[in-house]
Amino acid sequence: MLTVYGIPNCNTVKKARTWLDEHGVAYTFHDFKKLGIDEATLNLWLTQQPWEKLINRAGLTWRGLSDEAKAAITDNASANALMQAKTSVIKRPLLVRNQEQGQQILALGFSETEYAKIFAPVTHA
Repeated sequence: MLTVYGIPNCNTVKKARTWLDEHGVAYTFHDFKKLGIDEATLNLWLTQQPWEKLINRAGLTWRGLSDEAKAAITDNASANALMQAKTSVIKRPLLVRNQEQGQQILALGFSETEYAKIFAPVTHA
């Protein structure tokens, strides 16, 4: 099962969802604004990606933080607290495959090329 994490009105999320729909990729959408995100999920993601990649430092939410608040983000724990408090700071969309052994991040952000590689049909010689 595939989950797309993001915010519905984000243009990048819209592009990703459109691409997935057009390519017949089934997924569940997790709206950060309505559903938030829990500490355990963020901790799992932080084992797969560094906090510097999970936090969108080019986005409006990050840029709107005070210099002191930005300087306070120095490790996984402080990044986790920020991402829970301000879900808009998480890079999106975040594409995750849910498996028995947990979640696997497939992609951060949207790139047609990257999505095409992830969802390329498997061919057997």
